[in-house]
Amino acid sequence: MAITVANCCFSALSSTFKSRYCHLRFATSPSHSYFDARSLKATNNKKRALKGSSSSASPRKSNAEKKLPGRLKDDKSGLYADGISGQGDMGRPQSTGFKSFGTQRKDKKEFQLDSREQQVEPGSLQDANFLNAVVKVYCTHTAPDYSLPWQKQRQYTSTGSAFMIGDGKLLTNAHCVEHDTQVKVKRRGDDTKYVAKVLARGVDCDIALLSVESEEFWKGAKPLHLGHLPRLQDAVTVVGYPLGGDTISVTKGVVSRIEVTSYAHGSSDLLGIQIDAAINPGNSGGPAFNEQGECIGVAFQVYRSEEAENIGYVIPTTVVSHFLNDYERNGKYTGFPCLGVLLQKLENPALRACLQVQSNEGVLVRRVEPTSDANNVLKQGDVIVSFDDVHVGSEGTVPFRSNERIAFRYLISQKFAGDVAELGIIRAGKLMKVQVALNPRVHLVPYHIDGGQPSYLIIAGLVFTPLSEPLIEEECEESIGLKLLAKARYSLARFKEEQIVILSQVLANEVNIGYEDMSNQQVLKFNGTRIKNIRHLAHLVACCQDKYLVFEFEDNYLAVLEREAAMAASSRILKDYGIPSERSDDLLEPYVESLGDNQAIEQDFGESPVSNLEIGFDGLLWA
Repeated sequence: MAITVANCCFSALSSTFKSRYCHLRFATSPSHSYFDARSLKATNNKKRALKGSSSSASPRKSNAEKKLPGRLKDDKSGLYADGISGQGDMGRPQSTGFKSFGTQRKDKKEFQLDSREQQVEPGSLQDANFLNAVVKVYCTHTAPDYSLPWQKQRQYTSTGSAFMIGDGKLLTNAHCVEHDTQVKVKRRGDDTKYVAKVLARGVDCDIALLSVESEEFWKGAKPLHLGHLPRLQDAVTVVGYPLGGDTISVTKGVVSRIEVTSYAHGSSDLLGIQIDAAINPGNSGGPAFNEQGECIGVAFQVYRSEEAENIGYVIPTTVVSHFLNDYERNGKYTGFPCLGVLLQKLENPALRACLQVQSNEGVLVRRVEPTSDANNVLKQGDVIVSFDDVHVGSEGTVPFRSNERIAFRYLISQKFAGDVAELGIIRAGKLMKVQVALNPRVHLVPYHIDGGQPSYLIIAGLVFTPLSEPLIEEECEESIGLKLLAKARYSLARFKEEQIVILSQVLANEVNIGYEDMSNQQVLKFNGTRIKNIRHLAHLVACCQDKYLVFEFEDNYLAVLEREAAMAASSRILKDYGIPSERSDDLLEPYVESLGDNQAIEQDFGESPVSNLEIGFDGLLWA
């Protein structure tokens, strides 16, 4: 994780609506710097340069420094716990977290928690054999260049931690191996690095599964097992390879809090453990233990603020087990599901009376995401009073262990993609039960790009690409513009595969004279047809037989090109700018139109928050 902290406040929007960001850094250990957890070595000469990290080379802002929507009202910063050396864009903000040492399977290949093995006496942790299961991760990253999407940035390196879980597999943080081109691991007390392969990444839960084929690496190895969720004030020990040295490091503290926590890397809300043990750059992906030597989770992020100290976060074993079970079930990671509704608390008695809610319970459905399965079941104005027979309180909380309550979202996160939940709702004063399928959220503006490389289309020097959070961070919010930034933050996808397609820049040529200064503007229509996504735009251009290519942008701005002249100039423009192709590889596939898109695209759902964090004020939250 990068050590430099991005400004938490989102100042680009007007004071009428401010998005809150929390600063999250990766706790990656630098190879040659004791002052910056992310000592960036490679310098990227970009057309649009951003403020770099604390490195003297002033590199482009790394992903670990990027801002993410958060619930926190004050200016706060989180740090990733992995060691990064090398200059470059991490691609997305990443969260620090400790990962559990291992899992034990049942016959159904479900990962279960195990508290019976590896018992150690308090104070003897330094002599425990299971410390040998913690390894150091060396990763070389090559992140995409979102401003120039046909190329990649200069590579950079990072270090983090991981641990063995058996079957030739390791666990680490997803941000430790993001945009990886090479991953190597080294065991404690060994001087040989072994090549590892990334099997699965869980961006939303910040967990990655690695494999090492070398038999020599596994010789004498004893995999770790996951323990149970700890209690408050339980002692915790964090193990990893942070900055300050090359050997293994152990720090101690206690469990301070257990609640639904913002995960910076995936901009998601999942169960998290807050501890006061030191989590430093390089700790990302390392395990955390209790006094009995059981692994209780994985270190992954740190919270930094002038008003707070010693706040680190651990991914609990329940989240780790969910990730592993998901991978075992599907042969790949499918993600945590969501309900897809915007909720409001019902603390006010008059509000409950108006909605005909007799008891002090339930949350109000303010809006349902059009792309969610709940859109066919729930309605605006419904009151959710139970989830799988668990009563939901008026503050949006449910019972959690003894004398504890936790956010309603926790119950949803226990489900898998495709699972069905039974909701108890009050509609027009009548109590009823409904069934809702749960699936991962569809983001209009994605936080991460599937496949790593962004899509692009170049037409006579006009460069089109989908809007994404990495692009916003790379371009700087000021250059994106207030209106486009508000759409990115506050709009919902009306149908699956919908994208906000923008004109990123214009490669100057005589065929596009007068348009050279256009940049970061959303294209709405092509020759009168509303654009659904960049694949749709590429299809429309390829099929066009009209004399002119007419692009309609926001505020009725037009860009018109003569079709034959534009097609003739394309190859010359590509050669002049050294671009290998006029479109990305994914746009070479035939375009298939989805059913229902034409109807959905004409609907306007207005501005509604896309973040699954609490937004606006504390009375609103996403489930």
